[in-house]
Amino acid sequence: RYEHSLQSATRAQRDGKDDDYVVAALLHDIGDILAPYTHGEMVAAIFKPFLPAYLGWIVKFHGLFQLYYYGQYRGVDPNGRDRYKDHPYYANCVEFCEKYDQNCFDPAYDSLPLDFFEPMVRRIFSQPPRFDDDGNR
Repeated sequence: RYEHSLQSATRAQRDGKDDDYVVAALLHDIGDILAPYTHGEMVAAIFKPFLPAYLGWIVKFHGLFQLYYYGQYRGVDPNGRDRYKDHPYYANCVEFCEKYDQNCFDPAYDSLPLDFFEPMVRRIFSQPPRFDDDGNR
């Protein structure tokens, strides 16, 4: 997971994504060991007061959207994500999984070191939590 996380964040950084997106990519799987079937929900709850709502939605649903790539091998519908086709963040989650998740298991990829991302993480999570009327930042 460590290298996967670094690859995800590095690819997002190299594609010019903003710091919020890069940090979400870096940390999207941090709950996997504690909540392997619901880690997306867990991490989205952590992100909610610190990152934009669309990133929380991507992280919350990325596990379901990842099934597109391997669901058929586990006897699960790979198109389960389609029930969200009309959601405003659907395309964002498709892009995240395609560019910054399913392909981030390459042992030869030249990832940036964790030290590169540390200032972004510190800056984002040292902000006071912010919520709007809907509980979103």
